[in-house]
Amino acid sequence: MQDLKSRTKRFAIDCWKFCKNIPKSREYDAWARQLIRCSSSVGASYRASQRAKSTADFINKLKIVEEEADESIYWLELFQEVPDTGRKEIKNLKHEAN
Repeated sequence: MQDLKSRTKRFAIDCWKFCKNIPKSREYDAWARQLIRCSSSVGASYRASQRAKSTADFINKLKIVEEEADESIYWLELFQEVPDTGRKEIKNLKHEAN
């Protein structure tokens, strides 16, 4: 199994690449920005969890990772509902977020 630090970083990069290929419009832009933010936060929060000051702090930081991954799934689901988006790519990203 690939190290979670690497996987969460790869997830953020893959979401960024997905958003890069989304049609340029005001409507898509808001969703793409949100997806980039939360998918990047998955990795950043996971990294922060590795420097937790206590077990409780570690658990709290991992809960943030879980919340950000779930938010990423939400934005991917929205993209899945509209035409002109990469459905296979969305499925793979959702799988990784889960």
